[in-house]
Amino acid sequence: MMSISADPHRPVLSRKLIPASMVSLSAVLLFAVGNDLGGYGLLAAGVIVAAAVDRAFLKDLALIAGGMVIVSLVPLHADLSIQHMALMGGVLILAVLLPWLVSRFVYREDIIKFPVNTGRKWPLSAKLYLIGIVGLAYLILPVYLISTGVYQNWPDASDPVIFWRLFLGVNAVGIWDELFFICTAFALLRRHFPDWMANILQAVIFSSFLWEIGYQAWGPLMTFPFALLQGYTFKLTKSLTYVVSVHLIFDFVLFLALVHAHNRDWLAIFLY
Repeated sequence: MMSISADPHRPVLSRKLIPASMVSLSAVLLFAVGNDLGGYGLLAAGVIVAAAVDRAFLKDLALIAGGMVIVSLVPLHADLSIQHMALMGGVLILAVLLPWLVSRFVYREDIIKFPVNTGRKWPLSAKLYLIGIVGLAYLILPVYLISTGVYQNWPDASDPVIFWRLFLGVNAVGIWDELFFICTAFALLRRHFPDWMANILQAVIFSSFLWEIGYQAWGPLMTFPFALLQGYTFKLTKSLTYVVSVHLIFDFVLFLALVHAHNRDWLAIFLY
């Protein structure tokens, strides 16, 4: 099989790309389009093709597919009732925990890691990047949320209880994104593909999930590059702590912008 990758063990043009693309694109149907039949069908077909292409690859792809199926079992809209938050929280935890448990104790591998205490200090460039994220989020999010009206996909946080539930929910989902899409999906895919290809595959799943969460209209023009940047940042830093910090900073501005969008007299600090 022809390869255009510098690493012969992770070629771009390999038969593995067919099932990987099927699984990745199934996320568009499951989460963005809401076509469960087509999504599950494409997901299952991707796993079956992987079994015929490469049995070792099948093990890794099945972990990603399993997590996606678990996530798809609960609606992902921003319902802040205690019942839905508990249900969604449990499902998201299981979607990360199950692949890790299978990889660690069934496959006897240590590929899925959540590196928090890396022992490395963040260089000046990393700190400046965090400041840059604040600026980008401040300039982009209010324009996006208000001009498209997608802020209505999240509830009005004028009630104090909803205010804090929204704050908790936005941050919890942000942390989970990095645990599943970056530390799990990206880590597994980059065993078989060049980093840039693995990053694209995970970003399709990542941005499809965010569509169902509420980032609709032209949201993918923002969420897809963000997902790519998070994967690339994790590759450079090898730090879950850092990519979570980036995400939580972005989500904090999102939270403030959502509060303002619903109540324009509150937090009147944005330009749009």
